Amino acid sequence: MVKMLSRFDSKDKIRKFAFGNRDKNGLVLNIIVYTLLISIGFVFLFPILHMFSISIMAPEDLLDSSVRWVPRRVHTLNYRLAFITLDYFRTLWANFQVAAIPTILQVTSTAMAGYAFARYDFPLKKLWLAVLIFTFVIPPQITMIPTFVLYTNLGFIGSLRAFWVPAILGQGFNSAIFILIFYNFHRQVPASLTEAAEIDGAGHIKSFIFISMPLAIPAVIVAVLFSFVWYWNETFLVNLFLGFGATRDTNLTTLLLELTQFTQSYGAAVTDATGMAPDPINEGIRMAGTMLSILPLGILYLILQRHFVESVDKAGITGE
Repeated sequence: MVKMLSRFDSKDKIRKFAFGNRDKNGLVLNIIVYTLLISIGFVFLFPILHMFSISIMAPEDLLDSSVRWVPRRVHTLNYRLAFITLDYFRTLWANFQVAAIPTILQVTSTAMAGYAFARYDFPLKKLWLAVLIFTFVIPPQITMIPTFVLYTNLGFIGSLRAFWVPAILGQGFNSAIFILIFYNFHRQVPASLTEAAEIDGAGHIKSFIFISMPLAIPAVIVAVLFSFVWYWNETFLVNLFLGFGATRDTNLTTLLLELTQFTQSYGAAVTDATGMAPDPINEGIRMAGTMLSILPLGILYLILQRHFVESVDKAGITGE
């Protein structure tokens, strides 16, 4: 009897170790989960690792079929040439102007709009919400021509006003999704908090700034990061709004726009900077330029990764 019980306990321990129980995952499930995570992570990281590997290869390594991932020596000249071609610091500052200021304006306006939809009743409220969702569904390519004509008549083409004014009015890139995020978040905040503040003498603006917005920090972080990335990565509309007009400021550009002209700009830019004709452009220099263009977003993500994940969970963006 004792031997049977000990065998039963041993089998039960093995089963729990392999398959787990209600409180703890077993070895088999952990292996499956981590295998899936590593596989998915590899799919996303492979292009970046491949680009970085090529970006530090010398021309002879690029031509040698035996060199695959690890170069025989680190060739930093690729990054120096790419840095010169992109005119990196000037372009980076211009890119921040195109992305950061509209992001701040857009988050402010969409937070106010979301708060208004969540807290106040006004005529045709459901209709305006439906129109809001409809504006998100419509592809921007459909409204591109009338928007361009309107901005031309208003004198916005070739200046940052083409991004600032729509952002102030809550019509920036994908503003509808941010309004819905704030709307969903403000609905979860108890109305008794703002009512108590109003009883204490706070008006609507003070209630919004000092009561609702501090509680909506997770939604703010999500909106800021998504908005900044979308403005940063947009090339078609940025080129459309900044690439025309006699009054265009030539200093207004982005890293991705410069990257599309990288091959054409390479020879003249390096010659002007060094006074010498450069070697022909190769894949390593192109990959170095690509790595430099995604570097700011990579640093931003590494710094804000924990806050971003927590904010996505609290803001409920996955349920939108």
